Amino acid sequence: MSNGEDEPEDAPEETTSSEQNGESPVLPGEVTEESLSEYLDDVAERLEAAETEADLDDVEALLDDAESSLSEADLPESDEEDAEDPREALESRIEELRSSLAEARGPYAADVIADIEEAIDDVESTEWTETGLEEIREAIEAFTTPVAETLGIDFEPETEDIDALAFTLESIGDAIEDADLDPDVDAETIESLVDGAETLSEDLEDAEQWEDLKTNEQLYAEGFYDVLGHYKDYPVEWAALKAHEEAGNVDMILLALDSLQSEFMERHCLEAFERMGKRAATDAAIDELLGRAEKREEDAIRILGKMAAEDVTETLLEYVDEDSNPQLQKTTFKALGEIGASEAVQPLANKLEMENENVRPYAARALGLIGDARAIDPLTETLETDASPDVRAAAAWALRQIGTREALEAAADYDDERVFIVQTEAEKAQETLNADTPAA
Repeated sequence: MSNGEDEPEDAPEETTSSEQNGESPVLPGEVTEESLSEYLDDVAERLEAAETEADLDDVEALLDDAESSLSEADLPESDEEDAEDPREALESRIEELRSSLAEARGPYAADVIADIEEAIDDVESTEWTETGLEEIREAIEAFTTPVAETLGIDFEPETEDIDALAFTLESIGDAIEDADLDPDVDAETIESLVDGAETLSEDLEDAEQWEDLKTNEQLYAEGFYDVLGHYKDYPVEWAALKAHEEAGNVDMILLALDSLQSEFMERHCLEAFERMGKRAATDAAIDELLGRAEKREEDAIRILGKMAAEDVTETLLEYVDEDSNPQLQKTTFKALGEIGASEAVQPLANKLEMENENVRPYAARALGLIGDARAIDPLTETLETDASPDVRAAAAWALRQIGTREALEAAADYDDERVFIVQTEAEKAQETLNADTPAA
């Protein structure tokens, strides 16, 4: 402060005792609120004057000492009811200094590399439109070219596809790591790289992603409407769907099923798959329907049967014993039969004895569709002993489908049966036997 006389122009600024002797501030043996507060004032001044990472490391060590001393100090509580607790006030001060210390550090080359790795993940994991792909090509070239010049490396960005773009960023990240940039000596270079990485991140965020498009724009981009020569039918998505069904374009039907979130289009997409049957049995279509079947969706189970999708047998077998859900059982039995799942023979044969006589015929018919001779004995027993005419007729029908001589003879034995539907199946079995027997 001035005493009224002119001070010399070269008068030194006022400094603390710790700054005057170049030594770090030292905590007293007995820590008090006042002494620790003065100590933190000195630490704050050293943080303000810090120029290198080593200086900041020293400040961090001083804060560690302060925190340790505070935890062991026996500080009195405040006498005033609304006054801040001394310990809490000092803890808050230390925390503020640590935040300032963190802000003073860096930037580091490692921060740039981390940003590049995040950009690589975005590039690889995002579904880009054609426009977006071109935008990220430009963004990566705009980032990597000046970085290569800054690091003095001979570098030609590769941008042909997603893998090439990711490789370009990986190469730049490796080059930055190999440069071994020092946060003090190379501070300006690192700051430039940080700015470039931030710009790259912003450009990638602004690039057009598939999910940015509206549903009809996505469908246009994928060529869903290309099969239409006009837009006479309504809605046009339904007209396009029918054209894709006729052409056998399973992927386009899957696209519509995923994109057009309406019950109307979902129903028509599933019906298209059902009509197509085995023609629709691509891996992608089976996976989509299997996911639905695992949720016990009967439409999906029925369609998988029409597709004869053998890979779903294990899942469908889980529903064979769902006696509390007869409708699910009926759909499942039929699907297993159409698939021709030999693994289902014994489980289905067991259901010939289940209590529900409305479900038993489905088990018998499924065995007939599978056509495995192991089912002959249980079907023959069912034909002989079951109390339900419908079940017995189904068993006779199944024996005819199996079609071996043994199976046909078992069914033909009932050609004089009083129950008409059973007699009809027996007569058909006998006709087949007669046709297979050469004339004398």
